[in-house]
Amino acid sequence: MVSQWISRHCGSFNQAHLSLYWASLILLMWFVSLAGALTLFNVQTQATWLLFGVFVRTFLHTGLFIVTHEAIHNNISGYPRLNDAFGYVTSCLYALLPYRLLAKNHRLHHRFPATKRDPDHHSREIKGFWAWYIKFMVTYQADGQVWVSLIGIGAIFCAFMTCHVSMANVMLFWIIPMVVSSLQLFTFGIFLPHRQGGNSSEYCHGIKSINLPVFWSFITCYHFGYHLEHHLHPHLPWYQLPQVYRSSKA
Repeated sequence: MVSQWISRHCGSFNQAHLSLYWASLILLMWFVSLAGALTLFNVQTQATWLLFGVFVRTFLHTGLFIVTHEAIHNNISGYPRLNDAFGYVTSCLYALLPYRLLAKNHRLHHRFPATKRDPDHHSREIKGFWAWYIKFMVTYQADGQVWVSLIGIGAIFCAFMTCHVSMANVMLFWIIPMVVSSLQLFTFGIFLPHRQGGNSSEYCHGIKSINLPVFWSFITCYHFGYHLEHHLHPHLPWYQLPQVYRSSKA
């Protein structure tokens, strides 16, 4: 049923162009929002607007990783080099992360979900949200990557200070979104979909989808809460997951 829906609805337009549009838009909005937040907000800005700015910056920072993820699955363009170009740029902007390592580990995650060969899976010794989160972060900071990230982020921070950007603005609209985004991606893309428990009929290799309305699914993690659908159809772009999720429930 799902495969019939995909064939009927996805063949009517150029998928590569639409995916390329969304990837480009997210990247553009990230740059524009960063420039605006760093220069327009100040100590006199109302707290409500500051919080809104942090929310927007966090959402768009998460979007950078979503674009990286789409590049890993070759969902942005039919040209592999263009996919990789987006992946290298967005993974670097996200937290100076190595795109090749991300791609290698994520493909292992799809091939061997919930096994010892899955880099994102937690062992029986690792219990609870924070222990799993720390293990998840350490996995992607191995082999000296932690120093690349720390030194690189420190150098960028100093560059902002040299350009007389407010330290408060840098913390609010660059550092905090980076940290909160990692928690957001882990919570809705790893922890909730892959933790064990519940009705076994909902699981495929320990994977389930988060039952959220489409709007909140988009806000929480660009629809990757519909995680079972993503694992069953990894070459579907993120914006098509809600239709597949609804179709599977029909």
